[in-house]
Amino acid sequence: MSVAGTWHLSVSTPVGRIKAVVDLHERDGLLTGVARGAGEEVPLRDVTLDGDRLTWKQAVTQPLRLNLAFDVTVDGDTLRGTSRAGRLPSSKVTGERRPDGEQPA
Repeated sequence: MSVAGTWHLSVSTPVGRIKAVVDLHERDGLLTGVARGAGEEVPLRDVTLDGDRLTWKQAVTQPLRLNLAFDVTVDGDTLRGTSRAGRLPSSKVTGERRPDGEQPA
């Protein structure tokens, strides 16, 4: 299964819904990527695909400085799971893979 592509995510946090775009790339079996949202672009770390389970870590500075850990299940062009920032409660994550440049409806 390939998870490469542009994913439009929605993260339901205690401070409201946050939209983000994650671009995943696969080269020689290695997954890399970047996340864009809240006016910043950050690299993804430790991107791992195990079966249909996709995990990665990223740091953000907006709206707060946090280190996030994502743990989602991929089903075709959709994903569902959680994002966690340290000891804070998990936030629900949903997303859809879209062709480059296509914006969600």
